[in-house]
Amino acid sequence: MSDTSIRTYTSDRQRTEQSTSEETRTDTTVCPECGGTLRTDEEHGETVCADCGLVVEEDGIDRGPEWRAFNSQEKDQKSRVGAPTTNLMHDKGLSTNIGWQDKDAYGNSLSSRQRQKMQRLRTWNERFRTRNSKERNLKQALGEIERMSSALGLPKEVRETASVIYRRALKEDLLPGRSIEGVATASLYAAARQANTPRSLDEVTNVSRVERDEIARTYRYVVRELELEVAPADPASYVPRFVSDLELDDEVERQARRLLDAAEDAGLYSGKSPVGLAAAAVYAAALLTNRSVTQREVSDVANVSEVTIRNRYHELLEAQEDVPAQA
Repeated sequence: MSDTSIRTYTSDRQRTEQSTSEETRTDTTVCPECGGTLRTDEEHGETVCADCGLVVEEDGIDRGPEWRAFNSQEKDQKSRVGAPTTNLMHDKGLSTNIGWQDKDAYGNSLSSRQRQKMQRLRTWNERFRTRNSKERNLKQALGEIERMSSALGLPKEVRETASVIYRRALKEDLLPGRSIEGVATASLYAAARQANTPRSLDEVTNVSRVERDEIARTYRYVVRELELEVAPADPASYVPRFVSDLELDDEVERQARRLLDAAEDAGLYSGKSPVGLAAAAVYAAALLTNRSVTQREVSDVANVSEVTIRNRYHELLEAQEDVPAQA
């Protein structure tokens, strides 16, 4: 066979292979039935035609996770590719933490030289994690929020919201002239009210390192400057916690809510402390349901004076007696 024939044969073969590969490539994107565009349905593992609906391939490999999530929180909890980001840490949990235990991966104690090395690594790691004053500020504040939230029994959602509020205050330069603890406490107080799990100002003051007046002043300033939408505290939101702390039953809680509804209809909420109204409602409900509880016990749980409870519970009973007459 001559060189010309060989070159012609090779050229024809290459054209044939190229044509075959193009047809194969075209078949993977074009419907063999109608010539429409093929789409891959990863949820069902199928390749279907977008025009006629022909199923070209089925039982494809699902490369996604085997679990389902219906919100971002479930997705973070079920994901196995590292810890989820969180606003509860100044670096959102993206940095490396070195454990405090001087043990290796097998649980064996480290030698003296290795312990010294790990201590140096912890020191430098901590310096890298808080590289400037703003990060150190944020770390201290988030630690305070975590400590106070734990003491007050607040859920994680409130802690996350308080952390976001403090980050906003830090970004808006609201801290100059105010203490870190004061702004952190005000952020937590606002977050608890936004989440309908309020704590009284006295309760927050008991776990904070700043005075009550400073907390109230800083709270008003933060809410005004950040334009936070904080509704007035509802006395009914305090009732379940008071009833639980006093070890009373559900009947007392229902009766207390009825008393508060009657008081709201009578306009007694205006100018009254929500905590005082809730405490008086629980005490009055306990009397109406023949439960043994004293004003001192309610006062200790609600952190209000016995005088306030006596004054308010008489008003609540009068308001309930007036409801049938008004109806």
